[in-house]
Amino acid sequence: MAKATLTISSKNYSSWSLRGWLLTKFSGLEFDEIVTSPDDASARAEILLLSASILVPCLRHEGATVWDTLAIAEYLNEVMPHAGLLPADRALRAHCRSICGEIHSGFTTLRASLPVNLKGHFPNFKIWSRAQADIDRVCTIWRECLAKSGGPFLFGERTMADAMYAPVVTRFMTYDVKLEPGLKAYAHMIMALPEMQQWIEAAKAEPADIEELEVEY
Repeated sequence: MAKATLTISSKNYSSWSLRGWLLTKFSGLEFDEIVTSPDDASARAEILLLSASILVPCLRHEGATVWDTLAIAEYLNEVMPHAGLLPADRALRAHCRSICGEIHSGFTTLRASLPVNLKGHFPNFKIWSRAQADIDRVCTIWRECLAKSGGPFLFGERTMADAMYAPVVTRFMTYDVKLEPGLKAYAHMIMALPEMQQWIEAAKAEPADIEELEVEY
């Protein structure tokens, strides 16, 4: 199988790039990274949530070009079916797709008020009430999934859902969001994954900072 390429932007700031990269890593598909500078206008718009159409990350493989994270997830599930990106059970697949769709298209206040910043740590960060409602919904999703599956991942085994919610985990760590013990254990497990550690190490080595995302507000 031909090696794929995955175009991503900042590893420190880009939640979408992290999702696409984790999905590809979880699938087992070999790929080369193409990193777009945060100074690039389209990459900057994506990171700052100013882009109406998010074109990063972008997976290219055997003539296919796929640039939406849910589309990337579904494509990888097709070409790497034994990776388990979706649960084997039909009802669980539907549930997994639903919560992936929810994080993909919702939680706009959480995204805007707690931007991804893997280098940062802001204890006692003041969380707006609308962002807290988003946090509460994420916690409900995690709680229900873990109670039903028994863990350690949202659907027992690692799936696309864990990749899709990984940037939320990083937000909770960056802004010191308080979690109940079971959800805290899940968050720490995600952060400890070898793939996450590889991403975080690279993020911390990035020289560029985006001033708009370095302000406490």
